[in-house]
Amino acid sequence: MRYFNTEGLCNPNKHYMVDITGRLVELKKMIDAGKYFVINRGRQYGKTTTLVALEKALRKDSVVIRLDFQVLGNASFRTEGDFVQSFAEALIDKKEFSGLDIPYKVLDRLVELANKDIGRVKMMDVFRILMRWCRDSEKPVILIIDEVDSATNNQVFLDFLAQLRYFYLERENDSEQKTFQSVILAGVTDVKHFKSKIRDEDQKKVNSPWNIAVDFTIDMSLSEEGIKGMLDDYKGDHGTGMDTGRIARAIRDYTDGYPYLVSKICQIIDQKLENAWTEDGVDEAVKLILSDGSIPLFESLMGKLTNHPELKEGLRRILLLGEAVDYVPYADEQKQLALYGFVKVVNNKLVIANRIFEMLLYRQFKGGVYYGI
Repeated sequence: MRYFNTEGLCNPNKHYMVDITGRLVELKKMIDAGKYFVINRGRQYGKTTTLVALEKALRKDSVVIRLDFQVLGNASFRTEGDFVQSFAEALIDKKEFSGLDIPYKVLDRLVELANKDIGRVKMMDVFRILMRWCRDSEKPVILIIDEVDSATNNQVFLDFLAQLRYFYLERENDSEQKTFQSVILAGVTDVKHFKSKIRDEDQKKVNSPWNIAVDFTIDMSLSEEGIKGMLDDYKGDHGTGMDTGRIARAIRDYTDGYPYLVSKICQIIDQKLENAWTEDGVDEAVKLILSDGSIPLFESLMGKLTNHPELKEGLRRILLLGEAVDYVPYADEQKQLALYGFVKVVNNKLVIANRIFEMLLYRQFKGGVYYGI
C-alpha cells in the first residue's frame, strides 16, 4: 500500500505523489533544444524527485549521466587533482552500481585517470575523456548534477564550470564539435552567486562562468489540480468520502504548492488525525506542523537567517511593517530570499512564499509566540 512520503526521494510505486508528467515534457523540450540550465529551488522542493524521473524518461533515447555532488564530499574539492579523480571514480561507480552505459574505451581511460599520480592530474584530462565519449556516442549525452551547493565557495568547481562553458561555446561556434546535448545543475544556491563568494579581501568578482545557462521558468510547485489527482488516488485506495477538490484547494491555499508541505499535511491527516479529511483537518494538520520543533525544512530556513542576518530586515518589512516591498532584480539580498524559498514575486512585489512560512516567520520574529491560524 502506498503512503505519503516526506523523507527524501518520492517513488510513484511506493508513495502518493502528484503526477509530474507535464513538467517532464517541458524539461525535455529544453534538453532537445540543447539548453544548459540550473534548477534552483528551496530545500525539499522536489528537485531530486524530478531529476530521477527525468533520467528514467530520457534513458531510451539518450545517455544520461546523473551525479550527486553531495556524495563526493569536501575532500573531493580540495585540489584540481582530487576533484578530477573523484569525478572519474563517481562515473566508474555509476557504471558498476547503476548500470550507466559507459563504452569500454571510455571506462578504461577513466580507470587510468583515477589511478594516476594525483599531482599530474589536470581538469582537461577528464574533459578529453568526456568529449571523446560525446563524439563517439550514437545517442546524445546529457549531464545532470544534483546538490551543486556542495561545491559552494570552491574554485575547483568554478574551473569545472568554465570548461563546460568553453565546450558549449565551441559547439555553438562549430556544429561539428560534439559535447553534452544538455547540462542541468540543481541546488538551492544559484551558481551565479558562487563567484561572488570566492574573492580576495579587497576584490569582488561577480562574473559567473555559467552565463550560458538559460532562465529556468518551469513551475515546480504542485497545482491544485495535481494535488486533487493525488488525493483521488488515495481516496480510491482507502474508500474515504472526502471532497478531494475542497481539500486540495485548502492544502494549496496554505502551501502554495510547496511539495514537502503538501505531503506533510497529507501525512499528518493520514497518520495522526482520525477521519480528518476535511478543511478543518487541514487546519489541524497545519497547527501540528507549526508546533513541531524538529522539521528539517524549518530548521534549514532558520539556519539561513542565523547565518545571513542581513536577510531578516526584508522579511520584517513585509511581515511586521506590512510594507509593499518592490522587487529589485539585481538586489542580492532579495535574490537570496527567493533562492532559499522565503519569498516569491507577485505583481513585481515581494511576498512571503506561502501561508505556513508566513506564520512560522511571524512567530519567530514575535519571540516564539504562536498567534494561531
